Amino acid sequence: MPVRLQISCLLLPMAALMAAACTPNGDAIDSKGETFSAIAPEEVVRLTGTEPFWGVTIEGGQANYANPDHPEGFDFAVTRFAGNNGLGFSGTLDGAAVTISLTPGQCSDGMSDRAYPYVATIALGEETLRGCGYTDRQPFTGDAAP
Repeated sequence: MPVRLQISCLLLPMAALMAAACTPNGDAIDSKGETFSAIAPEEVVRLTGTEPFWGVTIEGGQANYANPDHPEGFDFAVTRFAGNNGLGFSGTLDGAAVTISLTPGQCSDGMSDRAYPYVATIALGEETLRGCGYTDRQPFTGDAAP
């Protein structure tokens, strides 16, 4: 094998390893190289769902999960993390792990003419809840009281 070809065969894998080593570690990034930032840390996030009815309000590092059996809700601490095209929160509620995912996208609650700017998915222990989300700066559109 000619020396030039041998050197090329060695340099190509090394270049791939170097490129991988330069990839950021930790936060997921979007195609532009930035973490999701459409929802500021100080915004109040509200999530809502039907079948069964539920609601979550997240403000700072605190969340409140409410349902028809407990309209006052349950407070629990959450940790915020930005990912690739979305925002997540994790915590523990009454011993069960809670993971909340919020991604941009038109969302309908299926019961009103409201349009929400975010799609919400909540893993609450073994249960998965699906719904919509909005913030105080990015509200839903439609009637406030349908």
